[in-house]
Amino acid sequence: MKTFVFQGDSITDAGRDRNNFDYRGNGYPTLVAGRIGLDRPGEFRFLNTGVSGDRIVDINSRIKRDLINLQPDYVSILIGINDVWHEVGGRNGVDNDKYFRTYCEILEEVQRMCPGVKIFILEPFVLKASATKDNWDVFDRETRKRAASAKKAAEQFGCVFVPLQDRFDKACKTAPADYWLLDGVHPSAMGHELIARALTEAFYENE
Repeated sequence: MKTFVFQGDSITDAGRDRNNFDYRGNGYPTLVAGRIGLDRPGEFRFLNTGVSGDRIVDINSRIKRDLINLQPDYVSILIGINDVWHEVGGRNGVDNDKYFRTYCEILEEVQRMCPGVKIFILEPFVLKASATKDNWDVFDRETRKRAASAKKAAEQFGCVFVPLQDRFDKACKTAPADYWLLDGVHPSAMGHELIARALTEAFYENE
C-alpha cells in the first residue's frame, strides 16, 4: 500500500486528530482521499500531519516525525500564509528569503531520505476578507512573494507545483471572497473543494 501525506498549516489541519494521522479532519485532505480512494480502492493510505499555525520553519522542525518517518510515496505541502500573517500580527513571521531557503532544505531532505517520493507543492493563496482587509496590501504582496518562492523551489527540486491563487481569484467572479475563504485565509467547504480538485487533477496528471 502506498502512503500519501498531506502537510501544512491550519488549512491542511482542518480539525484532524493529532493522535491519529489517519483521521484527516474536515478539509481538502479528506476530499482528496475520498476521490482517489474511490478510484483506487485499497491502494493508498492517506495521512494528515498538518498543524494549525505552522510556518515553513515549523514544518522543518518536525520533518522527521511527520514526514520522513512515514516514508511517504506522495507528499503534498501547503504552507506560506502564516509566514506572512504572523509578521502582521506579532512580528514573528518568516521573511521571503528564509521561506525559500527553508523550503529548499525541506525538499532536499525529504527527497534524500524518501527515495522516489513524488512531492506536490500547493501555492499559498489569500483573498480580501475580514482577517486580511485591514492589511490587504501586505497580505497580497507578501503572499504572492511566497507563492513565487514555492514555485521556484518546486521547479528547482523537480516537484509538481499546483497553482491555487488564480483559481480563487476566478472563483471570486462567481461568488464573494468570503464564500470561498471565510476570513480571507481559511477555506469554506467550497474552498476546500476547490483545493481538492486542483490537487487531485495534479495527482492524476503526474502520478
